[in-house]
Amino acid sequence: MPGNVWLAPMAGYTDAAFRSVCAARGACLCFTEMASADALQRDNVTTLRLLEKTPGDTLTAFQIFGSRPEVAATAVRRVAPLAPAFIDLNCGCSVPKVLKADCGAALMRRPALIGSIVAAMKAETDIPLTVKMRLGWDDSRHTYLECAQEAVKAGAVLVTLHPRTRAQGFSGSARWEHISRLKAALPVPVIGSGDLFTAADCARMLAETGCDGVMVARGTLGNPFIFAETRALLGGEGSDGRPDAATRLASAMDHLRLLADRVGEEKACRDMRKHFVAYTKGLEGGSFIRESVVRAERIDEYEQIVESYLRD
Repeated sequence: MPGNVWLAPMAGYTDAAFRSVCAARGACLCFTEMASADALQRDNVTTLRLLEKTPGDTLTAFQIFGSRPEVAATAVRRVAPLAPAFIDLNCGCSVPKVLKADCGAALMRRPALIGSIVAAMKAETDIPLTVKMRLGWDDSRHTYLECAQEAVKAGAVLVTLHPRTRAQGFSGSARWEHISRLKAALPVPVIGSGDLFTAADCARMLAETGCDGVMVARGTLGNPFIFAETRALLGGEGSDGRPDAATRLASAMDHLRLLADRVGEEKACRDMRKHFVAYTKGLEGGSFIRESVVRAERIDEYEQIVESYLRD
């Protein structure tokens, strides 16, 4: 990898357009949205579309979720020809429909199964395999050390920890001290995630935990600049200030055009509304943009809204 500041997988957000925006602004690696192993086994077109890469893209990793080793193995066979940088097993998603299928964070209750899934995946490919996990199902038992050790023993070459339990969801605070413990316990690189919203947060996690890299999730929404800012800060230059309104909105418009190229103007204009909410968060008078884009159906309407905001 060219660096250790990565974009995390986020359902509904880390499509090819957003990954391109982040890569252009310093992301060293970008994850796709997580893909169902069961759907990949069936060659589901919608799921395969989640894994589409842009031309020349070599810095994309795939994440899959599943609970059956044989299905995960088939999924790996399906996606290996697409040449991801590596393939990650999701052991952290806390969405109810994923948990109901015994996937995601539900696997944290079954360390041996995690090992079996990774081993089955490993048998199908030479592409590096990794695992992303939480502390455990709830605070009654933190299983991350055991789960990570099973994964590494089965062939995982890197582990990412979001130090919250399944029960926490995204509430409370990420307990970074557990990242330090995992780093001390494993012979492979450890990536930290959780509560990374500024370049200073990323630098502090690296310094405090000794982890090998950071994976930024919600902190990238409306703020793809966090990657370049973090790399600059780690290199001893730059500040932790957010870009000005013109820079943020120029990025939003680039994002919109990239998305339109992939899904068409009408759908892109609908899908970008949530992103514009994030790009304009904290901007003085940003409510004007947020209230206006909910009615915008064409790119030129977005352009007029942005130009009017910047002019006035």
